[in-house]
Amino acid sequence: MARNFIYEGLSETIPVREAHKFDVGQFSDYIRAKIDGLDGPVNVVQMRAGQSNPTYLIKYREREWVLRKKPPGDLLPSAHAVEREYRVQAALADTDVPVARMLHLCEDTDVIGTPFYVMERMVGRVFHVNSVPDVTPQERSQIWDAMNDVLARLHRIDWNACGLGNFGKPGNYFTRQVARWGKQWHLSKQSDIPEMERLIEWLNSHVPEDDESSLVHGDFRLGNMMFHAERPEVIAIFDWELSTLGHPLSDLAYNVMPFYMAPEEFNGLKGLELESIGIPDPEDYVHRYCERTGRQPFDLTFYMVFSLFRMAAIAEGIMARAAGGNASSSNALEVGVMTGRYAERAWGLLETKGLV
Repeated sequence: MARNFIYEGLSETIPVREAHKFDVGQFSDYIRAKIDGLDGPVNVVQMRAGQSNPTYLIKYREREWVLRKKPPGDLLPSAHAVEREYRVQAALADTDVPVARMLHLCEDTDVIGTPFYVMERMVGRVFHVNSVPDVTPQERSQIWDAMNDVLARLHRIDWNACGLGNFGKPGNYFTRQVARWGKQWHLSKQSDIPEMERLIEWLNSHVPEDDESSLVHGDFRLGNMMFHAERPEVIAIFDWELSTLGHPLSDLAYNVMPFYMAPEEFNGLKGLELESIGIPDPEDYVHRYCERTGRQPFDLTFYMVFSLFRMAAIAEGIMARAAGGNASSSNALEVGVMTGRYAERAWGLLETKGLV
């Protein structure tokens, strides 16, 4: 099996981590009352992947689901929003944006300690390496184009018609986001990083006048979607925890961030011979998105700087959870040390552009 992707039918699982254990018997009693036809013993293992919300594979005889729950312990405000994940995916069920089928949401913390939801388990390919090794250049090109297409489809969704009119606050998105991630940074920071304070100041004084709103994913990247087992077709987008009503270019900038990072930084593509391996250059990728959404050409700088700043704040939150023994993934410390690098890269981009 190629190392760069997994078939979810065979994805790597581990015994449930000590910090993420819950009363399986109590869960089983609860879910049997909510979903018909369950019999036999229940088996619960944890999926290795996942930085934020612990994720589990649930088995009843031949039936398999995925459970995602908030982690235990003291959490940052608005973080780990599994309720929002469930709501947005349920709302998108009848649209052309591919998502897994939602089965049940439980907000009662007495059941397994924190809110959780259950969804269908899907089988396909999840590519964890942005350069997508082990496929042909033609299929690699098709995979990247399929990702571009599904992002454009997401941003064309009529969120009011989907029942998501109150899913966020339309307008003033970047001002609110800089405030949110600046606050998260100050609450979780493990060390002083001068570039973070400078970025907060710069971003606040350079918010674009354009104030459009769409449904945004918040973590739109190759590793958060599943492809058909045999075709370069996206069959589901996962990890909707950061989704909201916001500016679509925040998603796009985050999606193209790997083009500006080295392979050891954010799984980047910088320095690779993109044309020879079938991956578009960032200008062509953005142009294709603009064609699909009817958008005129624009300067990506602010949006890229914002994405790097936000990633720095997220990485510091992961580091803080790891320091507190509450990380959901074994590589949390490795991710957390990227905070300074993201911040430096963002400030360096501004310096290169002559904007500071």
